Amino acid sequence: MTVSAAKFEVGQVVHHLKFGYRGVVFDVDPCFQGTEEWYEQVARSRPPKDKPWYHVLVHDAAHTTYVAERHLETDPEGGPIQHRLLAQLFGGFENGRYRTVRAIN
Repeated sequence: MTVSAAKFEVGQVVHHLKFGYRGVVFDVDPCFQGTEEWYEQVARSRPPKDKPWYHVLVHDAAHTTYVAERHLETDPEGGPIQHRLLAQLFGGFENGRYRTVRAIN
């Protein structure tokens, strides 16, 4: 399996192309790391497993998502987001992105 370089980085604010939500990337998998059962039930558009997938804190929500790279773009608004886990993962918002406070993995 060929693995692609990630387009987005931890701390980057992104926008979901299909569902319209904004969020911040808090972890990156170089390829799909979920279960086959999850992929079959949730990933209905069948995004490629050999491309990067992102763990995202969803703006103004309590949940996180696991999203294939092809469904994301750089957030056109560029502003901060609101999420209850932000302070645990990031130290602040500067120049359109969040600073990490510690390594995630």
